[in-house]
Amino acid sequence: MIDYLIIGAGISGAAAAYELAPHGSVVLVEAEASAGFHSTGRSAALYTPNYGSELVCKINRLSHEFLRSPPEGFCAQPLLSPRGMLSVASQGQEEQLATLLAEGGDDVERLDTSQTLSLVPFLRKERVIGAAYEAAVADMDVDALHQGFLKGMRQRGGELLLDRKVVSLVRMENDWQVDLGERQLQARVVVNAAGAWADEVAELAGISRIGLEPRRRTAILVDPPAGVSLSQVPAMDFMGVENYIKPDAGQLMVSPGDATPVEPQDIQPDDMDVAVLVDWLENETQLEVRRLNHQWAGLRSFVADGSPVVGFDESAEGFFWLAGQGGYGIMMSSALARASASLITRNVLPQDFIDAGVSESDLSARRLRDAKTA
Repeated sequence: MIDYLIIGAGISGAAAAYELAPHGSVVLVEAEASAGFHSTGRSAALYTPNYGSELVCKINRLSHEFLRSPPEGFCAQPLLSPRGMLSVASQGQEEQLATLLAEGGDDVERLDTSQTLSLVPFLRKERVIGAAYEAAVADMDVDALHQGFLKGMRQRGGELLLDRKVVSLVRMENDWQVDLGERQLQARVVVNAAGAWADEVAELAGISRIGLEPRRRTAILVDPPAGVSLSQVPAMDFMGVENYIKPDAGQLMVSPGDATPVEPQDIQPDDMDVAVLVDWLENETQLEVRRLNHQWAGLRSFVADGSPVVGFDESAEGFFWLAGQGGYGIMMSSALARASASLITRNVLPQDFIDAGVSESDLSARRLRDAKTA
């Protein structure tokens, strides 16, 4: 008998395993041959504290201290490094820019056209009337964070099982019987951190779906202009569209910010999406795309209200949801892992969640079912 079986070894499952391991025996199960294969390994890797709903922003900020100063020995390099974020405005978007600046308060600074171009010299001058600049946005070392959770989990006695798909989940009187094909386990608590497949895992356990919707997010890597150093170039998005650009290891990562509903799968980029993105990039900037260094797509999974689902399911004892993190899962991982461990072991959220005004009902699966019947 193990205490905690966690399904899904992406960033959320790995973080939960790390936080639960001091409280009992942990087994972390992953269907793929490597951990973080789908969403975690395909992240834009930015810490953007003001990105998302009010609830999401609160949770993002509750992760900041861990990301800024992880425990000794957790990783060999900083998890955050300065980047900054520009929201670029064009002619006719003066009102949008003013609204963004007002909503951002002291966290956001207004830049004029020349200041914007001094940061990003390859933008087209005629397309820029100014920008909002948020200095607190930082690059995240997603791999170091993910591997830190996995390493720490093992050091705390946890076990990682790769290439092990859950075949069945059956609740007995005091535990879950888990069939992994070549191995069977008994667990007091099952944590469903299966990402885009979380609803399928719930159905295996005879539990109602929460309406999880996986969505495709496309990205490409291109070379910067000759002679342009990207070390001081911020990430940038553009008012009126979802597209964004981010310096990435000497290249530029560009995304249309798409959120196309898809079935859970090893998602691949759509050729038309990529072609439209390249056309936009060459029109919006002075970049000439001679070749694509890489193109890929990832999955971001949402429920109806866009907030994460964290907590025990009211219909099945010992079944815990950790799903629906959307595009914020990397940022929220450490905070939601602490919340999960606290709810599982003490049946209460951590004090900093309570102080921030985050309640169990904000996170529970029940809110979604209640909304359907209201």
